[in-house]
Amino acid sequence: MLKFCLPLALGAALAAGQQPKQTPPVRVNVLNVCAPSADEQKEISAALARVPPRPAFAPDFEITRGHTTMADAPSSNWVRLRREYPKSAPLLAAQFVFSVDSVGNKESLVFYSREAKDVMQISLEDEVAAGTPPGSVVGADTPVSHIRLQRFGKPSLVLARCPNVNQSAQEPLFRTASQLMAAYRAAMNARQIVPAELQRLANAGDHDGRRPPKVKHMEKR
Repeated sequence: MLKFCLPLALGAALAAGQQPKQTPPVRVNVLNVCAPSADEQKEISAALARVPPRPAFAPDFEITRGHTTMADAPSSNWVRLRREYPKSAPLLAAQFVFSVDSVGNKESLVFYSREAKDVMQISLEDEVAAGTPPGSVVGADTPVSHIRLQRFGKPSLVLARCPNVNQSAQEPLFRTASQLMAAYRAAMNARQIVPAELQRLANAGDHDGRRPPKVKHMEKR
């Protein structure tokens, strides 16, 4: 009896004008980060070309430092430098972040677009394994190993260094990105600011922003 019940129920639903529920299609976007297509490489090249190689910043700026702990990752110290562009510029701001943890050192440079359309953010990154002093890392022109375009209404475009892969066709993109990273390290004075701010974090100790020990409260008068 059971094998006849399901077809009868389905037939009754169709007779009543009801359509059986259908599973919506699932769209999967696969990113080839080692070798993007020719069109994607042209888009990455065009986005990098929009970044001024010699930045002229507005007076507004930000320098922050901090210590971050995560449950599934090593804790890190970081320094963030942010500079604003003039209102007439197509870009809103440039942000340089240097972070160091037990795994290594990472530099990231993000350019924010003034208009939320097309390419919204351009991100450049490089990493150096643990054991190298942060001052030496930020003092050197470490080449960029990761490029990402965050696009409005579209998947991100990513180009990354891949071991044992022939990336000769992508070398001009990595070279342009590395030149931008070097220019903005210098323009944002990262070589002097980052080591000094990291030293301040080391001197503050690991007390999560609370008053260090042996410091007395101020007495009320």
